[in-house]
Amino acid sequence: MGNRMTFVTEEEGINVFLKSKEVNFELAVQNPVYRTASIPKNTFLALHEKLYIMMKGKIGTFNLYQFTGQLTEELHEQLENLGTHGTMELNHLVSNFSSAILWHVEHNLSRGDFGRQMSQDKAEEGLRRPHSCSGAFWQWNLLYPVTMNMLFKKGLFPRNEGKIREFYQHFQAYDEGFEYGSQMPECLLRNWSKSKKWLLALFEKNIPDIKTYKSAKDNSMTLMQTMLDIVEMERKEEKSPNYGLLLLWASLSNAVPVAFWTLAFVLSHPSIHKTIMEGVSSVFGTAGKDKMKVSEDDLKKLPLIKWCILEAIRLRAPGIITRKVLKPVKILNYTVPSGDLLMLSPFWLHRNPEYFPEPELFKPERWKKANLEKHAFLDWFMAFGSGKYQCPGRWFALLEIQICIILILYKYDCSLLDPLPKQSFLHLVGVQQPEGQCRIEFKQRK
Repeated sequence: MGNRMTFVTEEEGINVFLKSKEVNFELAVQNPVYRTASIPKNTFLALHEKLYIMMKGKIGTFNLYQFTGQLTEELHEQLENLGTHGTMELNHLVSNFSSAILWHVEHNLSRGDFGRQMSQDKAEEGLRRPHSCSGAFWQWNLLYPVTMNMLFKKGLFPRNEGKIREFYQHFQAYDEGFEYGSQMPECLLRNWSKSKKWLLALFEKNIPDIKTYKSAKDNSMTLMQTMLDIVEMERKEEKSPNYGLLLLWASLSNAVPVAFWTLAFVLSHPSIHKTIMEGVSSVFGTAGKDKMKVSEDDLKKLPLIKWCILEAIRLRAPGIITRKVLKPVKILNYTVPSGDLLMLSPFWLHRNPEYFPEPELFKPERWKKANLEKHAFLDWFMAFGSGKYQCPGRWFALLEIQICIILILYKYDCSLLDPLPKQSFLHLVGVQQPEGQCRIEFKQRK
């Protein structure tokens, strides 16, 4: 038996999706969570709210800017591997599956290259995303290690090139098959299942070290350490590696493509790029060699960068978010029965000209109307979900991407060698992926 889905597109249906007590988020996602991370439904339901509250407090708005210094240091460390100049594909510069491989420019390897090298079972071949952009260098060498060092523990991301490639291959396979793994029996997705088990084994091996890890600067616990405390305190069964896998996917799978799209949109709009560079130079100076620090006050002086990130997210938002109908709900002249999955598409909602005038245009200035100082988005912006269980890491991800883009543009003169790629429509879950070649040329500023 499959799932019956009802899509809402009109305002009345959207309001039911957002406000009705007869629809539920947790029950809508418990099966996908079980299939993708092997977390039993009863465990997920028992722990979800506790973990959500913890994450919202740990990496939410109240504690957000305590991460600014560490994020800046981590990104500086990774940028040192890039060199002084080069040309590469942008898709992996800050995009899709962010950062891990300690490539050098002369390797000219890419996520797409690895994808072609990976042998794929014919049954799964049609489920893979196209990756003609091979610019994974930046994303792999920036956001992967930075995110893992910040949220899990320093040093969890491998340093050996062979280990990095192995990690990348398995995470890529897991992420690309995630949507299918959430709906199909694992036995039908042999390679995806293999990578899922490899990642679970990685966490199984590293959980003891994660538990005992202590920051060199303070005694604060990482997000993963705090999560482990809750999981092991509340549940007798050992599910720590499974929650590690879920956190890994949640922290990497969307932040990286958002960073890619933001940089791609900025570089393909010369006037916006120029204004951003003028702002960066006015705050940090014109030279790009120094390891400057980024503060909360600095970020407030550069609102256009955050507007660009949010506008990129608006244009490349997830295809669907979902709720489960607990009791029949009436929408217009229709009654949606209990058991249905109620579906809303942020991607199409963000293209409604009633809510977003000239919706297909990249217009970061529209975000000037949002009260971002009060941590409020524009009305009808649904990329991070809605209601009680919005993405708890949304503000941390925005901060990470802001600093990443500031450092890249401060250190390098960048230009695109190809037009802005179109988005792929092959997947509904998560930020839309790029389709087509998109090379970037960079040179260290003097």
